[in-house]
Amino acid sequence: MADRTVAHLVVERLRAWRVPRAFGCPGEAIAPVVEALDAAGGDPEFVPARHEESAAFMATGHAKFTGGIGVCLATQGPSAVHLLNGLYDAKLDSKPVVAIVGEDVTGPLGEVHEEIGLTRLFGDVCHQFVRYGRTPEQVPALLDQAFRTAAATRSPTCVVLPRALQEAAVPQLQPHAAGVLTATPGEPLARVLPHQADLDAAATLLTVGHRVAILVGQGGRGAADQIVALADRLGAGVAASLLGKPVLDERLPFHTGVLGEVGSTAAAQLMGGADTLLMVGTNDPWTDYLPMPGQARTIQIDIDGRRIGTRYPVDVPLVGDATETLRALLGQVADRPDRQWRATVEGAVDRWRAEAAGHAAAPAEPVNPQLVLRELSARLPYAASVAVDVGSVLSWYARHLQLPPGVDAQLCGALGSLGCALPYALAAKLARPDVPVLALLGDAAMQLNGLAELITVAHRWQDWADPRLVVLVLNNRDHSGLGDGRWTPGVAGRRADVPYAGWARLLGLHGVRVDRPELVGAAWDEALAADRPCVLEAVVDPAVAPTAPEPALADLRSLFADGHATRRIRDRMMAAERQIVEAEDLV
Repeated sequence: MADRTVAHLVVERLRAWRVPRAFGCPGEAIAPVVEALDAAGGDPEFVPARHEESAAFMATGHAKFTGGIGVCLATQGPSAVHLLNGLYDAKLDSKPVVAIVGEDVTGPLGEVHEEIGLTRLFGDVCHQFVRYGRTPEQVPALLDQAFRTAAATRSPTCVVLPRALQEAAVPQLQPHAAGVLTATPGEPLARVLPHQADLDAAATLLTVGHRVAILVGQGGRGAADQIVALADRLGAGVAASLLGKPVLDERLPFHTGVLGEVGSTAAAQLMGGADTLLMVGTNDPWTDYLPMPGQARTIQIDIDGRRIGTRYPVDVPLVGDATETLRALLGQVADRPDRQWRATVEGAVDRWRAEAAGHAAAPAEPVNPQLVLRELSARLPYAASVAVDVGSVLSWYARHLQLPPGVDAQLCGALGSLGCALPYALAAKLARPDVPVLALLGDAAMQLNGLAELITVAHRWQDWADPRLVVLVLNNRDHSGLGDGRWTPGVAGRRADVPYAGWARLLGLHGVRVDRPELVGAAWDEALAADRPCVLEAVVDPAVAPTAPEPALADLRSLFADGHATRRIRDRMMAAERQIVEAEDLV
């Protein structure tokens, strides 16, 4: 190959975009780029995964934990197909990822080994930007466009580079030549605020509301101080979506916890009693747990105007950054907290926390999985990162693991794909090797790809300043927690009982197996004190099943759906509407 090829140019553009690492699986069609990365001295570094799906999850996990742009590499054919799951995770949770795919097709098209139409394959998941590189002159601008589009649209993009192009010599580029696009690296960091008229209308609704509820999603990250200040000013209660769980300190007395099927009864009650709803950066799918349409006047804040009103009717849309928008609202909303409503909310929170503690303490054979997550809460290291998989572990995380300030947590939210937690945890650990990381998953996810990616952990951990990466495996030895979180016991018989802690020890890692409830706390202490990554295998009772909380006013919903609402129900709803109107007249 020439001294400077397009593959070297790719590495230079990754470095210009401040990409610290790219995740992938080596292959012939992407080999020139991988070789150029190997020669780059770790700036950026190439991180080989055991499977392309894991590599795409790592790239998405990098974007989720760091706020940067994730990068994954693959070759054509089945390698490219395997990227799709992680890229759809990025698309549905609005995270920027760039996929660079190598292609090595010679001979008649349509008859080539491993040939797949890549633009059609990635046309949906990377619909914002999918392009082929054709000439060396195109590559810098092509990559810049891919990165800029990923950042601006918060979505995955794809660039396909034929191997012959990767090996081609780079000529003296002529930036202003005809047909050559130029671009400079840099992420758009616009300050977005709603129109003043919309801020005025939102402030009015919040001021006249008697029973204000605030639902916080992942778009509320960085705005915790403003959310708490507004809640105190209005005497509001707060609930979180699953993705919004890390935004606020869950120990706040008015924080009702996660809303939805895996959430708390207090959050459902908050929504059932609210007459005003403020949604902050959330696209939560569990609409059954929101107030009944017509019950509450609603304001929604989102940086993406396309999402406003897609889940719930909105009276005042506010398109803007959560922090900036909330700061503007605080300057306009009067200080008139409803102490009676706040006391009601805090009472519901107290009852829920006592109920959750009782569930975790209930006897089980051999160990109650709720107890395992509850014992972790008091032991979470400061500034730790937590990656959560799909299945029953998601319910126990949502209900029993309180996240204090400084602890970040990520999960596969909208896609709900099994097998994301360990790749996420690796990405988080590589981004911040000086802080502890925890991966929470069930035995199904561990068998899917976790056993293989422990090899990656074993290969990398000695370079970490803080060697702690704790992988919790809830081993219920049964096919009880499906990928979508539903509980369907015995759907495919008993799962193979794999010695997960023993597998860790075979790889040179630490392994702890606990099957007695009185030893769960000590097992966490041992895992978190280990001088190397650790698999904590908790043998749990498959009969302990997650149950969804009853949506507030669920009885009213069913009656309205059947068209048989009674006069008493109609009168109740009309009285609530009159209270809202009377409050507005006082302003």
